[in-house]
Amino acid sequence: MSGSSTGPTGFINQLEETVIAGLLGLMTIITFANVIARFVFNSNILWALELTVFLFAWLVLLGASYAVKVHAHLGVDAVLNMMPAGPRKVVALFAVSCCLAFSLLLLKGAWDYWAVFAELPPTSGRWFPTGFVDKFRGQGWYEVQDVPMVGILAFLEDWINFGESYEKMPKVVPYLVLPLSMLLLVVRFAQVALQILRGETDRLVASHEVEDELEAVKARNEGEN
Repeated sequence: MSGSSTGPTGFINQLEETVIAGLLGLMTIITFANVIARFVFNSNILWALELTVFLFAWLVLLGASYAVKVHAHLGVDAVLNMMPAGPRKVVALFAVSCCLAFSLLLLKGAWDYWAVFAELPPTSGRWFPTGFVDKFRGQGWYEVQDVPMVGILAFLEDWINFGESYEKMPKVVPYLVLPLSMLLLVVRFAQVALQILRGETDRLVASHEVEDELEAVKARNEGEN
């Protein structure tokens, strides 16, 4: 696994894998607990469904940037494989440039959506940020529907809710994944672009599971013969 390597890169890989696995594990535990509550105790964990949705969103959005880093996204490279090295590199750079531009648009939109919940100014500019707006309507008092407030986040009451207490968790917490994941996506596409420029790879998608499996089966059969 990539997380088994040493050094800062290995630590980051292991951290990402651990967070993603932890989110999936929490989703499983919460869902299982709610099933037991329903069918065994004839009860219900009111916040279970909403929290599971939030965890799933974190899992998908953080997983998207991680998949870019390990080249695990699906893609069609039939035409790319027929090209010589030079044109293939040009096409790969064009593809990663498009992805990078799109992820920057997503980052702007994600920041603008989340910032008002954190009482922070959204960016100005229609497509790419040209600065920050001077006047905006903060929404730090917005709460989620079911997930209760936890004591460890009480500092947010003074930071963004002007000292007023929260009954439910403020939206700024679960929605934080939006700008965070989009920033990671920008970083990952930038890293892939550098890898292509350095000649370390010639494509965005480097996963060929079917071919790898066929080669493994072929090698196993030859070894048995």
